[in-house]
Amino acid sequence: MEKLVETPENDFLYAQIATRIEKQIKQNLLKCGDKLPSVRALSNEQGISISTAYKAYVELENMGMIEARPKSGYYVKFSPARFAKAPENKPPLKKIEQASVGQMIAMVYQNMTEDSVLRLSRASPHLSLIPLAKLSKSMIEAIRKSPSGNSNYENLQGNVSLRKQIAKNAFTWGGNITENEVVTTQGCMEALVFCLRALTKPGDTVAIESPTYFGIFNVMLSLDLNVLEIPVHPETGVDIEYLAQAMDKVDIKACLFVTNFSNPVGCCMPDERKKQLVALLTSRKIPLIEDDIYGEIYFGKSRPRTCKSFDTEGWVMLCSSVSKSLAPGYRVGWCIPGRFKDQIINIKMMHTISSATPTQAAIGHFFETGRYDLHMRNLRKALYTQCLRYIQAIATHFPANTKISRPQGGYALWIELDKSINAFELYQAAIEQNISIAPGQIFSTDARFTNFLRISFGIPYDDVVEKSFKVLGELIKKL
Repeated sequence: MEKLVETPENDFLYAQIATRIEKQIKQNLLKCGDKLPSVRALSNEQGISISTAYKAYVELENMGMIEARPKSGYYVKFSPARFAKAPENKPPLKKIEQASVGQMIAMVYQNMTEDSVLRLSRASPHLSLIPLAKLSKSMIEAIRKSPSGNSNYENLQGNVSLRKQIAKNAFTWGGNITENEVVTTQGCMEALVFCLRALTKPGDTVAIESPTYFGIFNVMLSLDLNVLEIPVHPETGVDIEYLAQAMDKVDIKACLFVTNFSNPVGCCMPDERKKQLVALLTSRKIPLIEDDIYGEIYFGKSRPRTCKSFDTEGWVMLCSSVSKSLAPGYRVGWCIPGRFKDQIINIKMMHTISSATPTQAAIGHFFETGRYDLHMRNLRKALYTQCLRYIQAIATHFPANTKISRPQGGYALWIELDKSINAFELYQAAIEQNISIAPGQIFSTDARFTNFLRISFGIPYDDVVEKSFKVLGELIKKL
């Protein structure tokens, strides 16, 4: 490795060293079982202090990439070649039918709220990853700052300070907007519902991803909309070519896609594909509802762009919230609806009049003070480490023919088991052991992902999680 120069100003040199070793492991230059240089040897080789070398190894050990063996040194533990194959995609059946998976979804939802259950089915941050004290401080400071103590109705379009911070933060995903283009909502799901209501009427067809988040099905059902499922590639996202062909046969009124770290597959659509998708939909004058709720939870060096950043004519309606990144219970979301802004505001006025004043003000303050940026750096690091540890546990305890996604952000691992396994039967067996997983059947309208499951890595890896993977592995082998 090329030497790095240690300076007093560079407090994170150990992280740079750890990243470079991690890269060599992922490229299979360093293989599982390979012995690494001793701490002293790494120190001499890189021209760094022993303390810095030790910190680099501790960082990699926490990520599950290497392990320390007593009186022997450090060895590579993580093996990317173990999961060289990603889960296969299953295209929609030629005749798409509205098959009900409501009972399965209801069961999974019910068990998500039980404290005795280990909720590997919930794609949200664990309580230990939420900065509760700083959030409370922002709430108190926002109330103190307000002449009314935030007890009045909020501005119809949303808290001005919050909208300014959302507009400012849009720079990270390639956006160039003002606070006047933002409408706040009670979470991202409400933003999606408002968009669908603005664009469709009962009986219309909306294109969605397949597989996709099961909550979308309930929304479509409540609005009496038809669904056209578009296959998702595990690396590049929505199959744009399939969508283009479908447009010639089906009257699609809108598309609803998660372009960054989709749920459950975890794929991130490359920028060129996003640009291509926007161009296609704009040429057909078909609106895109872009659910970007996971966009801030990236494991790379920079935040991925959005389809909205390529939108020049206002056909993309971007929706997001802080539910996955900061505070699920605050229900603070927003929409950047482009040319459909007036319709969204009218629907909001009829639906909720205004969003909750205290929580919007608190989140706006949390952004403004820089607390959000600091929190997100810590959260992304924690989730990336947890993702690697979960993958390692699956490699250890699940059957050898298991296939797994390799997400670069978000919360979800999409796992393909042997074709003989029924994921819902596995779910039922696991819940008896107080372990909740999400069976693949609930991520499509026709329940075709029978041997798939989604496991979320929002819970910090510990002995309880480790034990749960041992149990799941044993259950799979029995099935």
